[in-house]
Amino acid sequence: MDANTESTDQGVTEYVTAMIGGQLFGLPIARVQDVFMPERLTRVPLASSEVAGVLNLRGRIVTAIDMRARLGLAKNDDGRPPMAVGVDLRGESYGLLIDRIGEVLKLADDSREVNPVNLDPRMAKMAGGVHRLDGQLMVVLDVDRVLEIAPDMLAA
Repeated sequence: MDANTESTDQGVTEYVTAMIGGQLFGLPIARVQDVFMPERLTRVPLASSEVAGVLNLRGRIVTAIDMRARLGLAKNDDGRPPMAVGVDLRGESYGLLIDRIGEVLKLADDSREVNPVNLDPRMAKMAGGVHRLDGQLMVVLDVDRVLEIAPDMLAA
C-alpha cells in the first residue's frame, strides 16, 4: 500500500489541520513554517482586533493574527490557550492563532471541491476549496487570502 501512495504523490497535497470555532481547516503543509504556543504577546496600538499582537519567536518578530476574529467568530472562552501556526508571506512572519492543532492529512488533489454555495461567506473569502472527510468538511485555507488584509490592519 505504501508503494501505491508514493507513486501518486504528484496528485496529493499534505495539510496541517486546525480547529477554529469547531470547524476543521487545512493549511497546505508547504506554507507552514512551524507550530508553536504563543507566549508574551505584545498588543499593537491602533491595530485592528484581528491583530492579536506581536511576539518574538526565536529572534524573529512575528505578527499574531487572531483567526477567530478574522473569521468573525466569538472569542474562545474554554480557558485553553491558543496555539499558533507559523506562516510567511513576502518575507514577513505571521502566527495564525487557532484553537487547536490536528494531524497532518494527505489528500488527493482531485477530491478537493470548489467552495460550496452555502459556505459561510467569511470562510469563503479565505477558502481555496474544501475536502469532504468522514462526515466532516475540511475548509482549505488560502494563506495569501487570510493575510491579504494584514498590511492594512497594521497601518495606523
